[in-house]
Amino acid sequence: MTHGRRATDAPTHAPGRGAENFRDTFHSKPDVAAETLPLGDGAIDWVGMQGIQMPILFDAGDGDPQRCRARVDAFVNLVCPDRRGIHMSRLYLLLNQYLGEGAVDAQTLESLLHAFLQSHHDLANCARIGIHFGHMVRRKALRSNHHGWRAYPVSIDATLIGGVFRMNLGTQVVYSSTCPASAALSRQLVQQRFAADFGAGEPLTHAAVFEWLGSERGMAGTPHAQRSVAHVCVRFVHGASINLIALIDRIERSLRTAVQTAVKREDEQAFAQANAENPMFCEDAARRIRRAIETDDGIAAFQVCVEHQESLHAHDAVAQVSRNFPGSGHAIGLDHGFF
Repeated sequence: MTHGRRATDAPTHAPGRGAENFRDTFHSKPDVAAETLPLGDGAIDWVGMQGIQMPILFDAGDGDPQRCRARVDAFVNLVCPDRRGIHMSRLYLLLNQYLGEGAVDAQTLESLLHAFLQSHHDLANCARIGIHFGHMVRRKALRSNHHGWRAYPVSIDATLIGGVFRMNLGTQVVYSSTCPASAALSRQLVQQRFAADFGAGEPLTHAAVFEWLGSERGMAGTPHAQRSVAHVCVRFVHGASINLIALIDRIERSLRTAVQTAVKREDEQAFAQANAENPMFCEDAARRIRRAIETDDGIAAFQVCVEHQESLHAHDAVAQVSRNFPGSGHAIGLDHGFF
C-alpha cells in the first residue's frame, strides 16, 4: 500500500527565496533607535552618556603623564526630529579608541568630537565631551624638607559646535583665608589688654613686654580664618598646551595661603605667619586670582568663583570674576561637576 506524505512532514525540496528572506530577517538585529516618529517633533539639544568610568593618561604640564581614573560624559545633539534616538554604543567605542591611544590633549579631543559627528553624520551636527578626574601633584612643605601629595580635581569640557572647537579646563585650589575685620578687632583686644595690664605711667622694660607678648595674656583675641575654595575655569588660546600645574602655581602664589601636605612645627608656624600677612575678604581673593591669570598670554578666557566657608557665620561668602567667558556676570555652579 502506498502512503502519501503527511501534512506535517518536512518538504523535501530546496527552500525558496521566501524562506531565505525569513531567515535573514530572523537573524538580523533590530535597531529600535532607528525608528521614525510620526509627529516629527523629537529634536534634542544633547543626548548621550554621563559618568562613564574610564582610565585616561593626562600630562599636567610637567612632561610626566599620569594615569588617572576618570568619569567621562559623551554627547551629541539630535537634529533629525523624526528619529527616535542616537547610537550610544558608537560614542562609547570611540571613547575607548581615542582616550586609550595617548595623553589627553586638545588635538585628541577635537579629533574625537569630529569622530562623534562622523559616526552620527545623518543625525547630529554638534558634539560634546566632559572628563572629570583628580590629578596628584607633589608639593614641598613651607620650610622643612618634607614633601606630600595633593589631589587637584580637574574637569575638561570640550565642544564642537558649528565647526568651532572650544575647550575649557576647570580646577579647584583650596586655601586659608583670615578675615581682615576679625584681625583688626583682635588687635584692638590686645591693645585693651595691654592697657589693662600696664598702667600709662608705669615704667616698661623690654624683658617685661617680651614676656607678656609670649603669655596667654598677650593674646586677647585671635582672628577667625576658614578653609576656602577657588573654583577656576579657563579657556586656553588655540594651540596652547594644557598646563594645569602652571595654572595652579599662579593661583597659589597669588593667594600665599594654600593648604599644605606634610607639616612640621616650623611649617605650621610659617603657615600662621602667611595667614597673618595675608588677611583677605573673598573680594580680595578674587582680585588676586584675576590679576594672576590675566598676565598669562596663553589664557583667552576665564571665570573664577571664590568661596569662603565661614567659621563665624553659618553661610559662605562668595565672589566671582571673569573675562571673555560665556555667561559672565551670572553665578557659577559651585560643584563644578560639569562646566
